[in-house]
Amino acid sequence: MTLAGVTPYLFNRRGLPHPRHEIQAIPITSNRTEIPVVQKIMHELPKHYDHAAAQTRCQTLWDTNRYWHADPNQPGDVFSVVIPPPNVTGALHLGHALNNTLQDILVRTKRMQGFLTLWMPGTDHAGIATQAVVERRLLEEEGVSRHDLGRSKLVERIWNWKEQYEKRILSQLRDIGASCDWDRTRFTLDDQCGRAVRETFFRLFEKGLVRRGKRLVNWDTFLQTAVSDDEVFHEEVKGYFWHIRYIVIDPQPGEPTEVTVATTRPETLLGDTAVAVHPNPAEALQSLLGELRGKLSQAPEKEKAEIEQTIDSLQSRCKSVLPGLEKLADMAADGRHVRVPLLDRSIPLVTDEWAKPDMGSGCVKITPAHDPNDYEVGIRQQLRMINILNPDGTLNQAAGQYEGLPMKKARTRVVADLEAAGLLLQVEDRVIELAHSDRSKTPIEPYLADQWFISMADLAEPALDAVREKKIAIHPERYAKSYLDWLGEKRDWPVSRQLWWGHQIPIWHVSDVTRQEIEDTFSHDTAVAWTPDGDDSDDHHPRGWFVCSANENLGVDAINGKPLVRDPDVLDTWFSSALWPHSTLGWPEETDLLKRCYPTSTLVTSRDIITLWVARMVILGIFNTGEIPFHNVSIHPKILDRYGETMSKSKGNGVDPLDVISLLGADALRFGMATMATETQDVRMPVEFQCPTCTARIDQTTQNRTKPKITCPKCNQAFRTQWATDAADLALPRGAAVSERFEAGRNFSNKLWNATRFVLMHLQDSGLSAGPPELDNITEFPLEDRWLLSRLSTVSAAVTSNIEHYHFADAARLLYAFAWDEFCSAYLELCKPRLNNPGQKGQACHMLLLGLDTILRLLHPIMPFVTEEIWQNLAQDHGDRSYPWDTKTIPPSIMVATWPRPPENWQDHATEKQFQTFLEIVGAIREIRSRQNVPPRKSVDVTVCPPTHNQAMLIPMQSAIEAMAVCRVIGLASDAHPAPGSAEISAADCDIFIDLADLIDIDAEIMRLQRELDKLEKVIKAKQGKLNNQKFVSHAPPAIVEKERQQLAEFEETRTKQGVILADLQARKL
Repeated sequence: MTLAGVTPYLFNRRGLPHPRHEIQAIPITSNRTEIPVVQKIMHELPKHYDHAAAQTRCQTLWDTNRYWHADPNQPGDVFSVVIPPPNVTGALHLGHALNNTLQDILVRTKRMQGFLTLWMPGTDHAGIATQAVVERRLLEEEGVSRHDLGRSKLVERIWNWKEQYEKRILSQLRDIGASCDWDRTRFTLDDQCGRAVRETFFRLFEKGLVRRGKRLVNWDTFLQTAVSDDEVFHEEVKGYFWHIRYIVIDPQPGEPTEVTVATTRPETLLGDTAVAVHPNPAEALQSLLGELRGKLSQAPEKEKAEIEQTIDSLQSRCKSVLPGLEKLADMAADGRHVRVPLLDRSIPLVTDEWAKPDMGSGCVKITPAHDPNDYEVGIRQQLRMINILNPDGTLNQAAGQYEGLPMKKARTRVVADLEAAGLLLQVEDRVIELAHSDRSKTPIEPYLADQWFISMADLAEPALDAVREKKIAIHPERYAKSYLDWLGEKRDWPVSRQLWWGHQIPIWHVSDVTRQEIEDTFSHDTAVAWTPDGDDSDDHHPRGWFVCSANENLGVDAINGKPLVRDPDVLDTWFSSALWPHSTLGWPEETDLLKRCYPTSTLVTSRDIITLWVARMVILGIFNTGEIPFHNVSIHPKILDRYGETMSKSKGNGVDPLDVISLLGADALRFGMATMATETQDVRMPVEFQCPTCTARIDQTTQNRTKPKITCPKCNQAFRTQWATDAADLALPRGAAVSERFEAGRNFSNKLWNATRFVLMHLQDSGLSAGPPELDNITEFPLEDRWLLSRLSTVSAAVTSNIEHYHFADAARLLYAFAWDEFCSAYLELCKPRLNNPGQKGQACHMLLLGLDTILRLLHPIMPFVTEEIWQNLAQDHGDRSYPWDTKTIPPSIMVATWPRPPENWQDHATEKQFQTFLEIVGAIREIRSRQNVPPRKSVDVTVCPPTHNQAMLIPMQSAIEAMAVCRVIGLASDAHPAPGSAEISAADCDIFIDLADLIDIDAEIMRLQRELDKLEKVIKAKQGKLNNQKFVSHAPPAIVEKERQQLAEFEETRTKQGVILADLQARKL
């Protein structure tokens, strides 16, 4: 019988799936497993790799057989990952591509290593982002607002939107090859996650950790909601500093009669509640002067003038400004007041270190309700906090005569009135960083609002300990500091969002009832808790109460006729996201999946959300389950464009991953992503437009990236960009934005494909008829086979370690170098003589198959499609192969094949060194051939001068060097004499001379050498000058001085050699 549930992957001779009438699946039985096979037809691999067709076939194979599914009853170790859920409104961008590629590398590796592997997929409801998109569409297409529709109808519209667009983002994740357990897709607003959210919030409320009060938030006046820090971006805009006079009330003789402050937001003075001066300005200025003098003593000469100028400026302030600041500090200590301009309101002078005596007038206005720094001052100084804004961004009653004005108009009026009153001293041009909402693209207003917030003082400590004590390891380790620093502040978490899309806060308010009435109504229900609205000292009289439930409804609408009114706000999206690792696994129920897969193994995420998401997952994971949510956190870099700017659709500077998949293939995208996953903070990616007519690449610049159309400089044809709007531009073909970073992956796929064609060509000709060689005894194997086996073992171990330690770029680059340079270029070439020798062909073919099979398995997590496509082609005729790490029959898909673990006794470091030297020599000769445009089939004479201790090692490699470098080695010894005028290159501690006398332009070579000697002469003179400088020699560390001397000696030796070559060439010309 055929293996249940397994769909064969079948081809015709062109590499396309066989029509059903052309194939016959027949059962064969082995001692271990029954597998379906196809009646044997010797098939030939198509000449070209078709990534699109391969991706469709592979995805169908994986999905039909559900190889990605995790069975919690499977024995063995567990590797579990939860996907950072993408926004349901989103489309795949490079950040998603990078993040999910890295997760998939881990998941596919662990699956092949035999772990029970669960990758939990899902999407985030993204409260503000989703509601903003839908509201904008409603306004544009129907001319209605959310208030016109009402809450229930708007939410219904958003659910419809979700159903449409969630499919898109999930489909795109599958397009890149994400092997999530698609049977278990979750959504942060589904019933399971909703129950977890209510249960968590209820537990926090019950423990007194959920409170209500005034908190300063980022306020989006367009959407009329608070937004989190990650939903804010800053943009430089042209602005001003307005210098304003504040009149001192009842000044004493000798005291200042006014205080000058400067602000970029003059309208906020309407909410001022203090003016601050430093408590000890003299000490602060002296401290700054001391720091500057210390910096001056260590500064290089070119920076000293600027520091000296700053010192002079501060010293001048000590004479001109300091006396006034000291008087103001004394006045503040004495409880003096100033008058708010235009409002005639008295506010105190206070002393606070937020006022910097080295800047401006040394005094600052304090508006606690509308500035985050002022808010902190307000708390420290116990100041009034006057909110002058309505939720829609207009001024409220507290603004006096400016009530009802939008902020922009209020600013204009306030400035005009200040000037008319003689209170505006100066207006100064200034470029300012203005905060904007990422959702509405409108300026953010710091806003004091009533908020439900979670007290973090007690919750944060266990989460801090988890990282301090290495229960959770953050990779790279430097990011642990960001986590600890932010969480160590233990800031309360405002969780209210004034939206309709999201988890509505499960709190109801009731007025004018007694505690006894509350207890009579709810004491029987363990899922309900309550707390007084305000002071809880009066238990006997009617008052207001907040009632919280772990259920969606309280079960009652009123208490003795007094209505229970549910809070209209929804919870911050990050609240449900913070529960993601355990809520998706079934919590609060003790499901089999939760017991088996929690804590999860690893979280892969970007540095941007270490605080907003990672820290909160740890906090609430420990709070709900008593356990950490994951053991490891792998932080990947952020992708920037060539100018160091964050890629975004609004800037037009991004690359669409779907374009890369379409043009180059998903594997090209994934390989490019993996090579960028270094331990650096950010990586830069140059972006180009690809002309749809001639495929030429045009660099994307800050000037052309937002143009609606571009004319290709090569073919002179126009194409449209994402910014095209008018009919004429939209009619043009679209030019995709791509990057050269992905070309290597496409080329790598083609290289593997062609290598497989080479291997299959020789295997089809009865290459394996002799039976496999005995791999337990390899000492008598040919030298190149021992080298290959050694490299398979060392490369497998290194790749395994790199992936295990999240060094994805190292793993990708190592596999690329090994597969391309060593296996495809070197070993295949070295095998050719044996493949043409009937007596030696058998073992050579088996070794080729072993090498190809191992490379495919190691590379599969990074490039799953091309490796699966090749695996399926190999299975057509060679599905019965087996290697030491295989404990069962080769499976129908490489996705569930065994991870290669070549034995350590295959490793032969001496042979590896020998071949490394050989390959470097071949590479050097090829480099000279390429540089001098030597025809590919033209042989050249080469002299190799190795160090004496390497000479014996290289002699057996002479024929291989000649074959691979298309040359004749006329000398291979440390004292060999090259032909006069040979081109020289160094590699692997060897001097290599290539006789190009009949192939090069002698005049051009003489000019090149003269230029190199001129450059060398300048470098040598600079080094000599440095070493002749006694100050350098006496003060620099001895190791540095010795390094300089060694470099000088090397440069002088090179100059001598180049001089000899130049003299020989000049002699030839004569």
